[in-house]
Amino acid sequence: MGLNDEVGRRLRELRQQQRLSLSELARRSGVGKGTLSELECGQRNPTLETLYALTTALNSPLSAVLSDHPRHDFEARAEGVSGSAVTAVLIERFEEPPAVTDIFRIRIAAGSVQESAAHIADTSESLMVLAGTAVVGDPAELRTAGPGEYAHWRADAPHVYSAPHGEDVHGILFVRYPQGGAHSGL
Repeated sequence: MGLNDEVGRRLRELRQQQRLSLSELARRSGVGKGTLSELECGQRNPTLETLYALTTALNSPLSAVLSDHPRHDFEARAEGVSGSAVTAVLIERFEEPPAVTDIFRIRIAAGSVQESAAHIADTSESLMVLAGTAVVGDPAELRTAGPGEYAHWRADAPHVYSAPHGEDVHGILFVRYPQGGAHSGL
């Protein structure tokens, strides 16, 4: 089973667990009903932005729709999800009351900017930069971090990721969700 099939199955399970119709989830997420249907059937390649819109509408972390068996080799892994600037591979999901922490290996493409919508209330993100220089966080309070440095910001408000200095940024992203908003066991 490929990533598209797994993501589709998990999206459908989350939606059904919450007793939401396709139409209602489409309305809540801003994702078209046809797109959602194709995603659930594994017929469409999900983008990072679309998955975040859907999981936020489902009050779930992104890891709830990603593979049970994350691999650790970022370059060889085909199951990463990509947005307009960021490619993310889930490497760990850690659940311990009062929160769920998703850990991603990410790459921000050189010269690019990705605007991310707000996630679940009380969600925060921290980026540990391995290579390159990232400019991230709240657009009104951007943070810059280079190799060996980190940045932390609230992710329950719109935020950005960018690599403005001509080289890809590689890093480890920690996304911490409140346990009440994260559905465990998926």
